Amino acid sequence: MTDTHTAAQTPTGPRRPRVALMGEFSAGKSTLTNLLLGADPLPVKTTATRMPPVWIAHGHGDPLREDPDGGLHPMGAAGLEDVALDDTRLIRMRMQSDILSLCDLVDMPGISDPNMDGQIWHELIEEADLVIWCTHATQAWRQSEAAAFDSLPKTLKANAILLVTRFDKLRSDRDRARVLARLRAETKGLFREIFPVALLDALAAGEDRAKWDASGAEPFIKALIDMLATLRVDADDDATAQPMLAAAEAGDTPFVRPARVAPPTGGLRRARPTEDETQSVPGHV
Repeated sequence: MTDTHTAAQTPTGPRRPRVALMGEFSAGKSTLTNLLLGADPLPVKTTATRMPPVWIAHGHGDPLREDPDGGLHPMGAAGLEDVALDDTRLIRMRMQSDILSLCDLVDMPGISDPNMDGQIWHELIEEADLVIWCTHATQAWRQSEAAAFDSLPKTLKANAILLVTRFDKLRSDRDRARVLARLRAETKGLFREIFPVALLDALAAGEDRAKWDASGAEPFIKALIDMLATLRVDADDDATAQPMLAAAEAGDTPFVRPARVAPPTGGLRRARPTEDETQSVPGHV
C-alpha cells in the first residue's frame, strides 16, 4: 500500500518568505534555482516542458508529489520530468542550502507553455511573498509576459525583481544598452529593480571571482537578500536564518560566493535522511 500524506496534516507555525520564480518557458528559472541552491536538483534541458511547480524548502527528505486534493505521495523511482501533470499540483522537495534558511523557492511552470494549464500557477502564486521574473534578453518582456505579470496579486507585484537572463547572448554593448533602456521604459514602476545576468556563466564561475563578477550575479544576489531581510514574515525566531539576516543587514553576502556556487554535479548534495525525515512534509501551503 502506498503511503499518502495530506497537506492539511502539517502543523501551521512560523514560516520563511516564499520566492516564486516566473517567466516564459526556457527563460532560465530552473537554472536560477540551481544557482541559488548551489546544487542542481532541477532539470534545465530545453526538452523539460512538462514540469509542474517545484516547491523547495529547508530540511531533509525525499521529494513528494502533491495531488490536486492536497494528498502527498512519495515520488518513488519516478524522476521530476516523468511526473504526470493531470494528477499533480506540485512537487515538494527539501534540501540543505544556505538560501533556504532565508526563504522557500518555488520554481513555476513557463507561463506560455502549451502543455501546462495556466490555472496551476494562478492558484499557487497566491501563496508567494516575492517574485523574481526571468525574461530572455533576446526577446525580453513579450506581450504575454506583461499580461501574465499584470494578473499577479497586487501585494506580490510590490515585491518583484526583473532578471534579464542570457544577457551574454546580446552581441554588443550597444545592444545590451538598448535592451535595458527599453525594459526600463516599458516596465517603469513594475519592478523594484532590473538585473542583467548570464546565469550559466555564474554557475560555471566556480572559485573564479572575475567570472562571477562578469556574470552580473552579485548585484542581483545582494538585492534579493536585502529584500528577504525585510520580508521575513514570521521567520525571526528561526535560529538558522539569523546569521544570514545579520550578514544581509551588514551589506554582506557570505553564502553566495564563487566557491559556494559550484558547477552542476548531477544530483542533490544533501545528507542521507533518517526514516522520520523521509516521511516529513515540506513547507505547508
